[in-house]
This record gives sequence, structure tokens and C-alpha cells, in this order.
Amino acid sequence: MSQIYVAGVGMTPFGRHPSWSVKDLTRRAVEVALSDAGCDNAQVQAAYFANATQGHMDGQHMIRGQLALRAMGIEGIPVVNVENACASASTAFYLAVNHVRSGAADIVLAVGAEKMFSDDKARMFAAFDGAWDVHDTEAAKARLLQMGAGVAVPDGSRSPRPYSVFMDIYAAMGRMHMREFGTTQRQFAAVSAKNHAHSVHNPLAQYREACSIEQVLAAPPIAYPLTLPMCSPVSDGAAAAIVCNEAGLHSLRGQRSRAVRVLACMLQTGSEREPADLEQHLVRIGAGKLYAQAGIGPQDVNVAEVHDATAIGEILQSELLGLVPMGQGGPAAERGETSIGGRVPINPSGGLESKGHPIGATGLAQLYELVNQLRGEAGARQVSGARIALAENGGGLAGVEEAVACLTLLGR
Repeated sequence: MSQIYVAGVGMTPFGRHPSWSVKDLTRRAVEVALSDAGCDNAQVQAAYFANATQGHMDGQHMIRGQLALRAMGIEGIPVVNVENACASASTAFYLAVNHVRSGAADIVLAVGAEKMFSDDKARMFAAFDGAWDVHDTEAAKARLLQMGAGVAVPDGSRSPRPYSVFMDIYAAMGRMHMREFGTTQRQFAAVSAKNHAHSVHNPLAQYREACSIEQVLAAPPIAYPLTLPMCSPVSDGAAAAIVCNEAGLHSLRGQRSRAVRVLACMLQTGSEREPADLEQHLVRIGAGKLYAQAGIGPQDVNVAEVHDATAIGEILQSELLGLVPMGQGGPAAERGETSIGGRVPINPSGGLESKGHPIGATGLAQLYELVNQLRGEAGARQVSGARIALAENGGGLAGVEEAVACLTLLGR
């Protein structure tokens, strides 16, 4: 296969941006990525635009990418809109990689933008309602919540305030992990405290205040075992990447030495399985394919960004990806193995819990972090000696797992 590179990346600050439109967010991220790559608008030969909620939030459907990109002068090229739940941005990257690999273009843009925060909380949280089977909602919810059976839920451990139903699902997954492997609430809190500590050094993160394990445990409850700092916030933001082949890289003004190689990129959807049969989890299956495609193993990974919509998610994904043994994600986090300076740092950006989670941009924000890590340009959160980086970005729910996951390996 021809070598594929990430020549440039860009990202906005994540958070609440009431005065910025989707077009504004897109322009800010893309302009940074273009400048980083030494690329002009006119050199972009195709674009994949990721967004999941704009149709719900402001009624703009069908041509979101064409409008957002034309507003900043990128027009007259193939533009494809990508909606794939929380994995939309990484899917846009996957499609850009394969577009270049096919020979159809030398330079392709992948960008994701999302404007989710609203004072209308009911409308804001309803944006997530389409990320599972709307024709089977009650049965699906009952099936998913049943995963947490057998673990007592303490009184007062559920929030009286509105939140996404997905937090209930993650909580059930967490209780299943506690039942099957002996994972503790304190270990989930250790993940959260670690990620909040990492985000202190990320100037683009939504939250930049460190908190201890004790503070995480004492925070307002959401759904047991989750407390507020263990959960990703609602966010606005955008991220972008310039993908190219050798010919495209040669034509850019950016420093060739800063380009990062795409070692493998895999898109995996789920299948029917028993809840406890994690060997058949879509991420476990996809990771096997990913490592085989790249010709490496999980032991070769130096740094990872994984989909921690909650701290529970990080523990589960660290195991499914083979970064720690099954059932050992909690103890590994508690021992500091997944912190910067540990054996395999996970979410040095602060993760979704701290960096933020504008769902149509999240996957590309993970790649933004990993490209900077591999370049040695991550500042105070730099992982020493990072040469191979892994991203995992999941989306939606189907059956007893995510509906889709996109996994990417990058290297220097």
C-alpha cells in the first residue's frame, strides 16, 4: 500500500462558544490545519466533513459540509458529509485516508465540527436520542441496563438533574465490570483524576483543573458508580487533519520531518453477542485487525487516546485494545500505569472527560493530540519517546456495545 501521511492538524478550544457558529468553528480548525501543513485552500482536492447534531440543534441537514467549507473558500471539490454518531470525525479521517490510498487525490481534508451546548437542556440532551434504535428504545434500554444487575446501587447515587441516558448505560457497563472483575469505584475515580491532571497542561481543553481521587468520589453523583467528573461534558468545537500521499507531501510547504505516518486505520461495526463475551466486542475484533494491518502488537504502542465518554469507557477500552490484560484496567490506572510517565499513557490530552466531547469533532481531536505527541510538540504533557500512537473512537449503541468504532495507528 502507498504510504499515507498526516501533514497538518488543527483544533479549536473545546467548550462553550455561544458566539461561534458551525461555520466559524470549521474555519478556525481548518485554517490551523492548513497552516500546519503548509497547504493552501486550492491544494485541497476533496473533503470529508463530520457532524452529528446540527440537524437536530438548528435544522441544517444534508449539505452541512458544503456550506461550512464554502464559507471559508473551499469549494468546487468533492465534499462528503459524514454522520457516524460519536465516531463521525474518525470515520471522516478513515474515508480521507482511503480516498488518498485509492489514488483519487493527493491531498484530502478531514474535518469535524459540532455546536452542542444550549440553554435549552431538554433539547441539548435529546441530541443523543437518535444514537440507538428509536424503534426499540424501551427494550434496548432494559437490555443494556440489565448488564449492571447484581451490584447494589447505594441510595443517593443518582442525579436528580437531567443528563444523557447514555450515562445510565455506561453506569450499567461499569457495574458489570465491577461484578465480573472486581473493579472498584475508586479505580474509576483514579482514571478521572488522572485525566483531569493531564488536561491542566492542554490549553485547548474544556476543563483545566486537577482534582484528586477523593474529590472525584465526593463530587455530585450521576448514576452509580459515576460522579460528575467521571463523565464527559457537552461541548462545542472542531478539529481537522490534512491527509496526503508522497506526491501531496512533496507539494506542501510544511516541514516533511513533521509529517506523521498512518500505519493502519480500521472501521468496525458490532454484532450480536452475550454481554460478558468481551472477546467478541467490536473493539476487541477491530483491534486485532488493526494490529495485523500495521504488523505490530499492543505492546508496541507508546501512547493512546481512547473514547472515555466516561471513566468506565477508558478502563474497558484499555483492556479491549490489549494495552492492559482483561479485567486489569482499574488496577493499572490506580497504579499510575496509564498516566504520563507510566507504562502506557492513555489520554494525555485529558480525554473526553476533561478535554471535552463535541461528538462530531472528537475523533479528529484525538488524532490532533497524537500527531503532536509523535512530533514531540505536546509541551508539559509530552510522552517521552512516543513513536507509535493508537486512537480508539466509538459511537452509538446497538445490542450491548457501541454501534461502530474507528481505530487508528500512527507512527514516526
